[in-house]
Amino acid sequence: MRVVHLSTNDISGGAARAAYRLHRALLTLGCPSTMLVANRRSHDPTVQALPAPDDLIGYWRRRWRGWQIRRAMQPYRQTRPVGLEPFSDDRSRYGSELVQALPPCDVVNLHWVAGFVDYPSFFRTVPRRVPVVWRLSDQQPFTGGCHYDEGCGRYTAACGACPQLGSHDERDLSHQIWARKRDALAAVPPGRLHIVALNRWIAAEVQRSSLFGHLPVHIIPNGLDTTIFSPADRTHARVVLGLPLQAKIVLFVAVSVDNRRKGFAQLAAALAGLSDEPDLVLVSIGKNPPPLAAPIAHHPLGVVEDDSRLALIYSAADLFVIPSLQDNMPSTVLESLACGTPVVGFDTGGISELVRPGQTGWLAPVGNVEGLREALRRLLRNDDERLAMGRRGREIALAEYRQELQAQRYLELYRQITVKPVMRTLSRRR
Repeated sequence: MRVVHLSTNDISGGAARAAYRLHRALLTLGCPSTMLVANRRSHDPTVQALPAPDDLIGYWRRRWRGWQIRRAMQPYRQTRPVGLEPFSDDRSRYGSELVQALPPCDVVNLHWVAGFVDYPSFFRTVPRRVPVVWRLSDQQPFTGGCHYDEGCGRYTAACGACPQLGSHDERDLSHQIWARKRDALAAVPPGRLHIVALNRWIAAEVQRSSLFGHLPVHIIPNGLDTTIFSPADRTHARVVLGLPLQAKIVLFVAVSVDNRRKGFAQLAAALAGLSDEPDLVLVSIGKNPPPLAAPIAHHPLGVVEDDSRLALIYSAADLFVIPSLQDNMPSTVLESLACGTPVVGFDTGGISELVRPGQTGWLAPVGNVEGLREALRRLLRNDDERLAMGRRGREIALAEYRQELQAQRYLELYRQITVKPVMRTLSRRR
């Protein structure tokens, strides 16, 4: 069962790391697995980067495609609201190069592929005998370009008049992208494209979608290596990381706090009301240290990509906070639970399924600063509850989110979709 995973990145960002973890878990189970990516940052020989063109024609063709995509976005540069994540076209500067570079395989597994997979050429040229599985990291595969719709819901029709473009035109870029996706998917034979949702929330979003609503959906949560992400002695972790030993540490993780969906503004407001809590410290991981006006000590640790160091940071924290206003299945929540650190967040998307109120943490209504503050305060003041929740989180991570369990579920799906119709008929007769 030869599997090729397509991902824009291999280890940069939560979605890429989740894809890479699945790839490595499949290899551990003896499944021949390869990753093909646009941006390779690991030194793993089982990860291949899409090769650069070997002639001037190929080089300029790639440049031309990239220019066309940027040009289509240009009219919206001034109208887009601030604080949004990227808006992704269905086209890619790589065009049909990606399919031409595919290693021999029995299954293609798509992951977060924005800017990498070119819908029009990919679904037209990928070998027809090869089924395609798409693990959804966010909503972008079935929208007109946004990665999270922020409640817009226009992807259930034909997009257009996109709030994230600042547009009132029903035929804007979001509708054009939606239409090209529709046309590309129309060429896919029934039963050839299978969607993997990470939880019930995004499975329901898929079923509401005008593009993916007719496709088979399988729910398989992400997994992680629970031998790496495991509880460590808190004092030891803080000594190694140079963090204050007696502090009450709240951990926050986000690649960019400029993305309003990550909810840092709500977290900052919640923390501002906790200045009376003794020895409270915010520890953050991410590119740019978040601005914190509240009179609370802040230890930014920058970008951390080493899993062992990440696990140590989770173990050093008293609790992990994820104030996302919309999210799918954040790897950070899984990592925190596996390390025995309880979680506080908003009751939204897949977070609602990962955090079990009263067992592994607490949830507040989406965007409710006071509710988030009180959930943080409750856990900060109750050592016994925090410890009990940490133990329960670890138990759930071991029972439900181990990497080998995820890989076994994917292997079973791969086997189901690669069985020839004749074989299925024979099985039914028996």
